[in-house]
Amino acid sequence: MTLSDCFALFVKFFFLLTPPFVMSAFLSVTKDNTIQERNTLAIWITLWILIISGVLLFFGGFIFKIFGITLDAFRIGTGALLFLTAVSLVRGDSIRVPSGDSVQSLAVVPMAIPITLGPASIGVLMVYGGEIKTGLGFFLAYLSISAAVICVGALLLVSNYIQKAIGKNGLVVLSKLTGLILAALSAQMIFEGADAFLLQTLEKLK
Repeated sequence: MTLSDCFALFVKFFFLLTPPFVMSAFLSVTKDNTIQERNTLAIWITLWILIISGVLLFFGGFIFKIFGITLDAFRIGTGALLFLTAVSLVRGDSIRVPSGDSVQSLAVVPMAIPITLGPASIGVLMVYGGEIKTGLGFFLAYLSISAAVICVGALLLVSNYIQKAIGKNGLVVLSKLTGLILAALSAQMIFEGADAFLLQTLEKLK
C-alpha cells in the first residue's frame, strides 16, 4: 500500500463509521452522566472498536476460504448493506439504545457494535482483509483504520461541545451528508464487484 492508499482508506473508513450518527447515539446514552463517565465510555468504545477491527481485518481472508465466498460476491453484498445504511442516515432513522446497569456496560453492545461498527463497515473490513496479501499491507491498513477510529473516539470526547456549537439540527445535517457519501461508496463497491464478476464470466466463456 502506498501513502495515498493509506490516506484513502483512512478517509473512507472514517465516513463508514458515521461519526455524526455515533455522536448522536453517544449523547443520547450519556445525557444523564458526568463528563468523567462520558470520557471513560468514549475511551472504552474506541478500544473495543480497535480490537474488533483488527480481528475482522486479519481473519477476513480466512472466513472467505472457509465458507467458499468470493471476494467479488462479498463486495457486492457489502455494498448493498452500505447502501441501506446510507438510506437510513439520509432518512434520519433513529436507533433505540437500551439502558444498562452502568454506562460502561454499553461500550461493546450497542455502542461499538452495531452503532459504530455496523454490518457495512464490518463487511468492508473483511473485504480489505481478503484483498491484502502481505504483512506490511496488513500493518499499514490497520494503521489507517486505527487512525480513523481514534479520530471518531476524539470526536466522542468532545461531542458535548460539538453539539453546543452546531446544535442537534447540525448533527442531523451532518448525518445526512454522511449518508450521501456512503451511498456513493456503496455504488462504487457494487460496481467494482459486478465488473470483476462479469470479467471472470466472460473469460470462462472464451
